[in-house]
Amino acid sequence: MRWIWSKKDMFRSMANSSNTGSLNRKDNSESKTVLVVEDNVSNFVLIARLLGFLGIHCEWKTSGYEVVEFADNLPTLDLVLMDIRLPYEDGYGALKKIKQTPKFAGIPVVAVTAEASEEQIARARAAGFDGFLGKPIDPDRFPDQINRILAGESIWELH
Repeated sequence: MRWIWSKKDMFRSMANSSNTGSLNRKDNSESKTVLVVEDNVSNFVLIARLLGFLGIHCEWKTSGYEVVEFADNLPTLDLVLMDIRLPYEDGYGALKKIKQTPKFAGIPVVAVTAEASEEQIARARAAGFDGFLGKPIDPDRFPDQINRILAGESIWELH
């Protein structure tokens, strides 16, 4: 299931969040760059808006194909959020290439997928992902999840 959020819904959700303390831009998010590899525009827009609210610069790639070449041209990169089901090359193939590139050795790659199950988490772990976030993204929890990931915590959550 894919969620489509209007700007009004997203900010209303953020305003009503009990986790507003985790939205502190000075935590771990200031001056960070996240590459979002996502083929669904509405999912990308939601993620990009939430990252923007945290003060995080966001780059977008719609396929795993040539993701290393794309990332190599970015001035900085702190995190990759990778959908699993992508056209041309899926998230597992792209992950393998990223992990084989020494320049990206310390950069966490987190699976973000609608195929959220314990089996998918196990498969993502075995493949070498550094975390897992199930879709639909929860706008109330996502900022805290991102801050925790950027602080070095490994997040493995179905929702």
